[in-house]
Amino acid sequence: MENKEKSKKQVPLRLSAVLYEELAAWAEDEFRSVNGQIEYLLTECVKRRKNGSKTHKE
Repeated sequence: MENKEKSKKQVPLRLSAVLYEELAAWAEDEFRSVNGQIEYLLTECVKRRKNGSKTHKE
C-alpha cells in the first residue's frame, strides 16, 4: 500500500483560464505549485468525504 501512496498518476486536466488564474494565485499564497495546490485540495475533499462531511463548516 505504501508504494501505491507514493506513486503518481498523470491526469490530463482542462480548466478555464479564470479558474486556473484563481488556483495559481491561491497556490502562490500557500507557497505551492498549481499542481501541488490541486492535489492538496483534492486530498482534503476526499478526506472530508470519507469522514462523512459533505458540507464545508467554518
